[in-house]
Amino acid sequence: MTEADWPTEAFEEQRPRLRAVAYRMLGSTAEADDAVQEAWLRLQRVSADEIENLGAWLTTVVARIALNMLRSRDTRREQPFEPHMPEPIVDPIDGTDPEHEALLADSVGLALLMVLETLAPAERLAFVLHDMFAVPFDEIAPIVERSPDAARQLASRARRRLRAADLPEADQAEQRQLVEAFLAASREGDFEGLVAVLHPDVVLRADFGPPRGYEEVRGRENALKRARAFAQLDLDIQIVRVNGAAGVVTRSRDGRPFSLGAMVVRDGKIADIFFLGDQERLARLDLDRLRD
Repeated sequence: MTEADWPTEAFEEQRPRLRAVAYRMLGSTAEADDAVQEAWLRLQRVSADEIENLGAWLTTVVARIALNMLRSRDTRREQPFEPHMPEPIVDPIDGTDPEHEALLADSVGLALLMVLETLAPAERLAFVLHDMFAVPFDEIAPIVERSPDAARQLASRARRRLRAADLPEADQAEQRQLVEAFLAASREGDFEGLVAVLHPDVVLRADFGPPRGYEEVRGRENALKRARAFAQLDLDIQIVRVNGAAGVVTRSRDGRPFSLGAMVVRDGKIADIFFLGDQERLARLDLDRLRD
């Protein structure tokens, strides 16, 4: 390999890991790609003999970039925390795109990403780098401008938040079965069928984008009212994979995407429903490639 070839080939070997780090940090594939591209530009400005461990160097650079992006995002928010559904990764139901496999390793579902969205930027970085990518706290500390012990505490706080969220282990077969049962009961107006699949404390989180924004509905009775209204819309429904688990894309009769839904199962019932109805964000997901 010539010196001119070094950055390109070495960087491409690291790209899947870097995208995975950035996606967990930012919850957006577009922003993750921006962070990785910026790391590439920075790599071009250094020589090979300046870098002892390329993987560690690039991970640190991407983490710093992502941290700055998170902090910038927070300063733009009108509220201290505005709920926002992370960008889902959508695949056909019969298999995950190989390009998405690294992004979805460790069961990075929407429920996990939603909890990560509630963390302070430094907490999110410490948890992602240490717990998901085994980066030592000695290397995390300079990125967050804290001592190693303080970085350890940041990750510990994030860990407690995740434990409190009680994220379930995914059972894809059970999850798909419940999604199909939910859809069938919704279409048929089967009240008892819906009650049978919904957890009593089910939470429906919907992100419609501006101007309607984010809505949250709690409890089975309230979710049933939404399900009944949804069934009246006469939409085409396609079961897909959303971050590795069964979900649904709905389309109006003229073929335009109407929504994307994902569900989390707990104790054999649907406990969380994530609904993305932001038309601008749906358009960026290129859902037409999934059509049967």
